[in-house]
Amino acid sequence: MSTIEVTLTDALTNAMSITGALGVALVDFGSGMTLGTAGGAGLDLDVAAAGNTEVIRKKLETMAALGLDDQIEDILISLGTQYHLIRLLEKHDGLFMYLALDRNSANLAMARRQLQEIENSLVI
Repeated sequence: MSTIEVTLTDALTNAMSITGALGVALVDFGSGMTLGTAGGAGLDLDVAAAGNTEVIRKKLETMAALGLDDQIEDILISLGTQYHLIRLLEKHDGLFMYLALDRNSANLAMARRQLQEIENSLVI
């Protein structure tokens, strides 16, 4: 199966088409800065990007302290009304996608799969 390459803008638009999507950001976790955002639904995506950067850094530190020789695929934070999905981009080292989903309408398994497909097609 061939993959169609997409730009950052298209990738963010595609992520917002995921059922239940509230907001999405592409983030450089070296700096915590957003490279692009879409949606938001009342969420400050720049604040979320900076906070989730710290989550990733701490998890990487913990993995190193435990001697785990592995990579983070994604991190899920479940809230009462939302899912927050943090996906480290395998093809773009140092970047992650942050996707906030409405828990009542989102299908978490499908959202994870769609986010992976978006990652695979993203050209930066």
